[in-house]
Amino acid sequence: MADCSDVTNTSGDAYPLADTMTTTVSVRDEATVLTVAGEVDLATAPALENAIDATLGGKPAVLVIDLSEVSFLASAGMAALVAAHQRAGDTRIAVVADGPATSRQLKMTNLDQVFALYSNLDEALSSFRPN
Repeated sequence: MADCSDVTNTSGDAYPLADTMTTTVSVRDEATVLTVAGEVDLATAPALENAIDATLGGKPAVLVIDLSEVSFLASAGMAALVAAHQRAGDTRIAVVADGPATSRQLKMTNLDQVFALYSNLDEALSSFRPN
């Protein structure tokens, strides 16, 4: 059903205590889902951008970026989301974020006005299904 690839990104030896961020790509209901887990900060945001760019390279009709498993979202991570939105072309982008670690920052910075924001993956996927 799904074409999955895992990419594990760490901040490397320069930051030995930094958390790991992982990304996983899958296809669900005609949408490509990029699931992100861990901390998205200055050290890991470039890896997130690379994962988004690689996913957008496949020219999906819909890209859902699922931040449900993100424990920290810094401004560098939010900048990566904005950059993805700007480079998306015809791809429609939705972001799944719920809770104080993610959705609060997106709402406080009005980024929920830039791209569609959903509280869970099923809600995001159903918004793109034909009626």
